[in-house]
Amino acid sequence: MHKPAIVALAGGRINLNLAGFAVTGPHCKKDMAMTFINEAGYADHVSHRLQATRASMAAEAVDEVWIHSGLPLHAFLDDYEYPYRPNPHFAAWLPLTSHPGCLLRITSEDRPVLYFYQPVDYWHTPPAAPADWWARHFDVHVLQQPVDLSGLMPSGRAVLIAERQPAGLPSGVEWNSETLINRLHLDRTVKTEYEIECMVEANRIAIRGHRAAEQAFHAGASELEIHLAYCAAAGQVEAALPYGSIVGLNEHGATLHYQGKDIRAPAESRSFLIDAGADCNGYAADVTRTYSANGGVFGDMIHAMDAVQRELADAATAGTDYRELHLSAHRAIAGCLVDFDVLRIAPDEAVETGVSGHFFPHGLGHFIGTQVHDVAGLIADQHGTPIPRPDGHPFLRLTRVLEAGNVLTIEPGFYFIESLLAELRASEYASAVNWTLVDALKPYGGIRVEDDVVVLEQGVRNLTREAFDRPA
Repeated sequence: MHKPAIVALAGGRINLNLAGFAVTGPHCKKDMAMTFINEAGYADHVSHRLQATRASMAAEAVDEVWIHSGLPLHAFLDDYEYPYRPNPHFAAWLPLTSHPGCLLRITSEDRPVLYFYQPVDYWHTPPAAPADWWARHFDVHVLQQPVDLSGLMPSGRAVLIAERQPAGLPSGVEWNSETLINRLHLDRTVKTEYEIECMVEANRIAIRGHRAAEQAFHAGASELEIHLAYCAAAGQVEAALPYGSIVGLNEHGATLHYQGKDIRAPAESRSFLIDAGADCNGYAADVTRTYSANGGVFGDMIHAMDAVQRELADAATAGTDYRELHLSAHRAIAGCLVDFDVLRIAPDEAVETGVSGHFFPHGLGHFIGTQVHDVAGLIADQHGTPIPRPDGHPFLRLTRVLEAGNVLTIEPGFYFIESLLAELRASEYASAVNWTLVDALKPYGGIRVEDDVVVLEQGVRNLTREAFDRPA
């Protein structure tokens, strides 16, 4: 297998040698050892989508569902287009991630119809012709103009699922029925084998990038150079990644959604946190790792967090209330902080008093699929009845009881965030903290370890660890 070579140059810059890096396959960036997406699995996936959608339509007395792929957004006072993201409902049916202006039409009886927009365009490369492996499951109408919704007459009550409400909708077409969409969201929380296979492949792609990023970090690269090494190894340009990568050296690892990418490397690279994913057929991987340049206490803390993360991932079994798993993460993280003498109170007390939240302020994880933060993590039914978060944990994105077929992230961490530490210093629990050690660790930022896992009938499948366990 060929992979990008990273060569350190003078001044902390790196050179990416991409010779021999191969990508193949339908819409997934792969090396030659990978297999194509299983077409029989895709056929089963479409069959499931059709059955589930029609059941939701019948429950809501809907005769047709129209799913628009979306349209590009333009910059204000310019014709520049922001990177296009497909409607996730559309992506849950079709592996078309760069196809604005399309429409999928589903009725209660006929084959699904796809109005496939393939313009004659010399400004941009038009989409490739429909590929047989997915197109054979739809009646495909190729158009040279975006589909005109006003010219489509529904057979009865219809619902359009689209980001924006278009002008001129035909009579009888409703835009984004909340209860219908909630039913579809609830069904999407249990993934088909095809969807899981796409996320298996997305993790494999992401781990190629993570390995290159780690290598670049140890070579002394800047955040931007690490990011470029990641994209090159993953074989995906920045706009194709499912979310903006977090590439944080030193203190930047303490900013949870750090968005910068410094051009110059710091004088000393002590630590590195990378949260970066990849895409396969519209399905995401979401992976985080943390590294220490020289081991020491911070390196030992990374190993301890990795062990905690593995235990939490293994505990994400069918029937588990994710809220309880999140609280277990707080207790485990507080235990780590006690073991390293950062905290000097019992772990349970640290959780009950909110002290642990000053070090672990985010949720343990979320559903993942065609959206990085996938749907229906906080609702109980088609009416959107909320499943409440535990008191004091406002950022938890998943409160459901887990069931087989769920795919989710497990991402515990702790951080030395100045604003939260200032609150703790001013609180009645300030004496519970070893501030001398905290001040010594602040220049390292923070630690997060994140895997994507599938809940099985018995046990858990860890897609990210599988990908890391494969030979480089």
